[in-house]
Amino acid sequence: METLAPSRFVALDPPAFGQASLDRICGAIAAVGWTVVEDCVARPLVTALRATMCGRDAEGELRAAGVGRGDRRVERADIRGDRIAWLDESALAPPERALWDALERLRLALNRTSLLGLFSLEAQYALYAPGAFYRRHRDAFKDDDGRVLSWVLYLNDDWRLDDGGVLRIHLSEGDSRDVLPAGGTLVCFLSERFEHEVLPATRERLSITGWFRRRA
Repeated sequence: METLAPSRFVALDPPAFGQASLDRICGAIAAVGWTVVEDCVARPLVTALRATMCGRDAEGELRAAGVGRGDRRVERADIRGDRIAWLDESALAPPERALWDALERLRLALNRTSLLGLFSLEAQYALYAPGAFYRRHRDAFKDDDGRVLSWVLYLNDDWRLDDGGVLRIHLSEGDSRDVLPAGGTLVCFLSERFEHEVLPATRERLSITGWFRRRA
């Protein structure tokens, strides 16, 4: 049986994902393969993560994202315009550790309910400047099926509909769902199944995005 090591930091009260949110996510992934949970993460943690991300950006840690992998990875602003910074599990700030521990609880819950074989977690900050976008794509690579479940947590404060920047999830041909990137909203979906895209916003758009992976 998998067990979690205790956090080095004081646990949140309530935790980042309450039991009701865990149950809702697990049930939706098992039934339809995707879900959106508004206010999944408490406002104080969202605020702390946003401040941590902005601090990393001020230190120059966020760099232009690319497309492709390895030697074939190139910057293509016509496809993807965000700036990113990967999180290192061994060097997490306290708010990042609180989120990481919550995501680990989610990983274990998904393995219990859906037998997805989720083995590890990877995460990155993603910042979209006004006007930046990410064209329609899947998170799974053609030659690598390691990514099983994608997730996004939004860190934006007081986001309005006319700010734009929605995540558009393509559920099937001709059917899509637009998700407003409001702070605290968590989106989860099966990486291989759902194409998605980020539409341009009129203001800076902040998130943490990542994947649960199966064992290589």
